[in-house]
Amino acid sequence: MKIGIDIRVLMDKNYSGVSKYGANLLLALFKQEQKSFESGLNNTYNLFYNSSKNIKDRLSIWENDFSQIKFLSWSNKIFNYFLQKTLSWPKLDLLLESPDIFWSPHFNFSSFSKNSKTKIVITVHDLSFIRYPEFFSWRKRFWHSALGIKKILNQADGIIAVSENTKSDLVELLGINEKKIRVIYSGLNQKISSETIMPINNFFPKLNLESGYLLYLGNIEPRKNLINLIKAYEFWRLKLSRGDNALPLVLAGAKGWKIKEIFSTWRQSKFKNDIYFLGYVNDEIQEALYQNAKLFIYPSFYEGFGFPPLEAMAKGLPVITSNVSSLPEIVADAALIIDPNKPLEIAKAIELVLKDEDYRYNLITKGLKRAELFSWDKTAKKYLAYFEDLVGLEK
Repeated sequence: MKIGIDIRVLMDKNYSGVSKYGANLLLALFKQEQKSFESGLNNTYNLFYNSSKNIKDRLSIWENDFSQIKFLSWSNKIFNYFLQKTLSWPKLDLLLESPDIFWSPHFNFSSFSKNSKTKIVITVHDLSFIRYPEFFSWRKRFWHSALGIKKILNQADGIIAVSENTKSDLVELLGINEKKIRVIYSGLNQKISSETIMPINNFFPKLNLESGYLLYLGNIEPRKNLINLIKAYEFWRLKLSRGDNALPLVLAGAKGWKIKEIFSTWRQSKFKNDIYFLGYVNDEIQEALYQNAKLFIYPSFYEGFGFPPLEAMAKGLPVITSNVSSLPEIVADAALIIDPNKPLEIAKAIELVLKDEDYRYNLITKGLKRAELFSWDKTAKKYLAYFEDLVGLEK
């Protein structure tokens, strides 16, 4: 097969969310292709991006014996809103030499030839912007509205949903034919040698983190439910821990949108000096944070898949997470499930996991086994099988 891939999600310098998903999956696909390349049976890849900035050197890592990059030197505003949306030009299938498959790891402005034989595949991570529009800034809502997502998905030949929950949302909220949708779970990076992890005080020498802490890792935005997490932490400190084992709360992640109320809640907390916002952290610091934490808490209101809880399980941490959207589907019985709308329930969960050693050990053991079920190699193989199904190749 000749496969075209939209790598506009990989233009960011620091990967997170969809860009990290795209990078991990592309690495796994190329790993599969390298094995086939040695026997002369591999697929070929044409990768596309546009940018007015010179980022060719950064993206050149994706070129190899069976892949090449095509790029256009236009800014996103010109390319997306004017050329693609308004003029429907250039045609991406022609630009990429009429591939059998064109895969986009996320929604984006894309135009194709009217009678193109290229099969268009789009991965959908979540529909949080439709389910909970109040969690998003007006800029984000405008972007999603301008895209015309329902039209894009109806025109696609195939849709990959990262969870059964996302598939259900596609059918319920957008009326997409479920026969068009293939659920393929994401992979998970699990193995990083502990010998490479620096002590946490090397990164944050002024913070009292050496004795452990409660950890949240993810973007700072309303959907992640950090206001209730801060309230839960207060309940735990005031009513349950009674000063015993009063661990700090660490919130690591880049600032998103509509964050004023989150920081206002933090500033008004009696325990604000024990609540640390670390901002964006790279992979090395993330590993150190996982290694030194006592507990991972992820009380999100909505997730299409939910990487952080699985990552924490793979690092041997007990996990508390929400009973909504895809999270119960992904963590199964390997995490303590809570109602994200009830801070006191979250507080009681914290106390249970920290005080009951048998229960804590049980969560850790189940979490490690659960995390082993997810790998990028499995994901890549299922993608390639789906592409072959759409193209009609014989197995």
